Amino acid sequence: MLTFSNLLEKTIHSMAAVAVVFVIVAFSHGQAQAQLASVQPDKLKNIDVDEHLGQAIPLDLHFTNDAGEYLPLENYFHQEKPVILVLAYYECPMLCTLVLNGLADGIKQLDWLPGKQYQVLTVSIDPIETPELALAKGKNYIQATGKSGIDEGWRFFVGKEDQIKALTDAVGFKYFYDDKQKQFAHPAVLMVLTEDGKISRYLYGIEYKKQDLRLALLEASLGKIGNTLDKIILYCYHYDSDAGGYALIAVNVMKLGGGLTLLILVVFLAALWAREHRKNPRHAVAL
Repeated sequence: MLTFSNLLEKTIHSMAAVAVVFVIVAFSHGQAQAQLASVQPDKLKNIDVDEHLGQAIPLDLHFTNDAGEYLPLENYFHQEKPVILVLAYYECPMLCTLVLNGLADGIKQLDWLPGKQYQVLTVSIDPIETPELALAKGKNYIQATGKSGIDEGWRFFVGKEDQIKALTDAVGFKYFYDDKQKQFAHPAVLMVLTEDGKISRYLYGIEYKKQDLRLALLEASLGKIGNTLDKIILYCYHYDSDAGGYALIAVNVMKLGGGLTLLILVVFLAALWAREHRKNPRHAVAL
């Protein structure tokens, strides 16, 4: 259920995602008023996410990774693990840094490891950025996770403009280049995809809670990762778009509680019958 606090939090995050791109850059150039005027109101509609849940991205698109390898996205899918896709650019003055820092912090909190239980792909939306820049940025963010040996699990890419446009269109990521500020204006969002490239979930904002990341990955994996407890937890939660995260489903909790109660009752009666049978095998009452 959407509460006032959730609505307020979502509103603040939405406003921040748009405002931070322009306000911070504007102050850095000493042109706050002129810059804000240049993006209102017609250009603001170009910063958005048109969700394409359930649709597949084109896996034949080619990008150059942080090792300088020119490869299709196909190489990072069909490995029985979900994929987190981040669209950003490496020389972004503020928002991309916040998004990637938020993701690195979320990964740090997870027990699961990139490359083992899931894959992370960061693709630059700036066609002039280089693999060398991607490598340098990648090392910083991977180090920030505090986890070793995940270089193959979180890869950073650059690409040609037509390939970038095809990918952003496929996931509904709307952005534009501000000629005056020489910066990209874009939303703050992660996409979680299934192993075959279908869009399973969008996670918005600049902070990604451990629970939200875990449940989104579990959901996208169709239960292939995680233990039995994780799957039970997923049964009790659903994604609440109004709240911007996973919320408890009271009905499913009640169903689960009822099932557990019945199971406990059956086990108790079975134990009682077994004890009675041992005491008096001839007169034990069959259940």
